[in-house]
Amino acid sequence: MAKNDPPRIAVLGAGPIGLEAALYAKTLKLPVTIYERGRIGEHLHRWGHVRLFSPFGMNSTSLGRAAIKIDFPKHEFPGEADCITGREHITAYIDPLARTDVLKDCIRTDARITAIGRRGYLKEDGIGDAKRGAQPFRILVRDNNKEKLEEADVILDCTGTYSQHRWLGDGGIPAVGEGNCEKEIVYHLDDILGVRRSFYAGKTVLIVGGGYSAATTACNLATLAEEQTDTWITWLCRSAGSQPIKRLPNDTLKERDRLAMRANMLATRGDGGVEYHPQSVIDELEYGGPDKGFAVTARVAGKPKTFQADRLVANIGSTPDTSLYRELQIHECYASLGPMALAAALLKHGSADCLAIPTQGPAALKNPEPNFYILGSKSYGRNSNFLLRNGFEQVREVFSLIMGKADLDLYKKK
Repeated sequence: MAKNDPPRIAVLGAGPIGLEAALYAKTLKLPVTIYERGRIGEHLHRWGHVRLFSPFGMNSTSLGRAAIKIDFPKHEFPGEADCITGREHITAYIDPLARTDVLKDCIRTDARITAIGRRGYLKEDGIGDAKRGAQPFRILVRDNNKEKLEEADVILDCTGTYSQHRWLGDGGIPAVGEGNCEKEIVYHLDDILGVRRSFYAGKTVLIVGGGYSAATTACNLATLAEEQTDTWITWLCRSAGSQPIKRLPNDTLKERDRLAMRANMLATRGDGGVEYHPQSVIDELEYGGPDKGFAVTARVAGKPKTFQADRLVANIGSTPDTSLYRELQIHECYASLGPMALAAALLKHGSADCLAIPTQGPAALKNPEPNFYILGSKSYGRNSNFLLRNGFEQVREVFSLIMGKADLDLYKKK
């Protein structure tokens, strides 16, 4: 690249934040390529049946809506306060944004990034040396089953965490036998009341998890059990409280509060065929095949107990895949696996509601590796307080760094 050429931007992931980052770059007339190993909005597709807690106005931007309206002037957006499903969000915003003239030619699907390095440098080379940042990134891409090398001057990792599940066992490692039956366990938010209804109807289902995903699964299974009365749900949670979900006083996200209220009622009253066990730790799994299902050995309040289940749903969270940048100088938080500067800033907010946590400023996005930035939910690591609006603000902040203009703001109303 010549000295005065604009920096070449590589965006990893064509989800909401990746598309937004590419749109920002294109608006600034920067060359950009989006690499997506699956479909556009892949993670949204996977949990698309679920309704978002946050309203559409928080999950879209003025820049994105304007771009869509230029190419599709008759396109109608949901109301600012509407809480829509993931699939509806794809239809209303993600898909038309990806099809705009400004973005459609820079998106490459089925393009898997397998490794990233720095030309002429190993991980341990050039620590704190500006010369390291002067060399381009080397990107190993698997495209149509062929590998090739490409280069970029700036990388924005927007790959998220949803595709990398955590493990069931005590201490966060796999339970004994979990690796052998991993493919038989459902780790994601399954479409229980839709295309996967027959998989769960009339079955004994064991849920493990103590967050909103597990609550969603429990509520959907309870709804199914109202129609299929031989459906039974056992819910194991690590926390000690009698209620799995902590409700927030005067929660402004009504969908979130509604879910918490119903899940807690199911857990404490035993309604909907739900049997709830707090203080539960998984030790061992044994899968006997489709006819015999799972035998799950756990400790419940310190006492051993074995559960039999036809289906096992492990809504235990996800974790960032850090393997992409093993050869780069990324300072990771030892607790959350997010970039250290941002993780430290978020730690100051403790267990505060996600709505009360602001973005942490451009400096928090920097890594020791020059021009490599982690944005979106992956930047929060295992911290689940991420909101799409935080990711949009990160996009604004990172381009103020890239362009060297602290007051750069393409979202500001003129």
